[in-house]
Amino acid sequence: MNTSKTARIGLSSASVYPESTASCFELAARLGYDGVEVMVGIDPLSTQIDAVQRLVDYHQLPVLAIHAPCLLITQRVWGTDPWGKLERSAEAAKDLGADVVVVHPPFRWQRDYARGFVEGIARLEAETGIIFAVENMYPWRAPGKGLQAYAPSWDPTEQTYAHTTLDLSHSSTAEQDCVELAETMGESLTHIHLTDGTGSAKDEHLVPGRGTQRAADLLVNLANADFRGHIIIEINTRRATSRSEREVDLIESLEFTRKHFVKTSRRTSFAVTPEGEISELTP
Repeated sequence: MNTSKTARIGLSSASVYPESTASCFELAARLGYDGVEVMVGIDPLSTQIDAVQRLVDYHQLPVLAIHAPCLLITQRVWGTDPWGKLERSAEAAKDLGADVVVVHPPFRWQRDYARGFVEGIARLEAETGIIFAVENMYPWRAPGKGLQAYAPSWDPTEQTYAHTTLDLSHSSTAEQDCVELAETMGESLTHIHLTDGTGSAKDEHLVPGRGTQRAADLLVNLANADFRGHIIIEINTRRATSRSEREVDLIESLEFTRKHFVKTSRRTSFAVTPEGEISELTP
């Protein structure tokens, strides 16, 4: 796991959609988040790095990570060449003082891109000095079958990436246990998208604690392992009927994270021997 800095809790601009990146900064600053992850392409402002820098300066809140525009809905943001998108994402991260670019695995129909993806990510990291944290995805589930939409795999632990992102909604949709997946990711685990899900085929992005993923256990384990990457709240608040309702979800998510991202003290148990001596039990 990444141990280069102190862990910080950030807010993804996706968490305030359909509000803008500007709203994300305002809410994150007012509610007490440590920074922002900018999902490029979620609104026009997110693609304008000078405008994002003005938000950083105004709210005195850093950009912790850039989410590259690799969603289906952002296929034409920053051009159509996937490697060009990642290079531009690294430039944006450098300009804004972020150290992580979050990237999804390629879609299967992006054959040339997928063929050299693992090696290309390693090359970009070496050339730019920016961490490219490849995110876990999931098979697209249809009645009676699953569609393998990603290549070389939707599961980054099957490849040799130096850095990975763990998204709890995606692990839920993939019917994986987030705690076990984190253990499998091991030292590569650099970035967290903290959210939740109920195991539905739909990518739910619930407030952490409202689903069936072991979000609290994951946070405790991360704290005990001295995790120092970024923990980013990435929830779906699109159904919020008001700004205040959206704020409730964002506050609950932040409080949940702070409550559980704490080291647990080692409990010592003792036993009395037949001779009346006290001995410590090894857990």
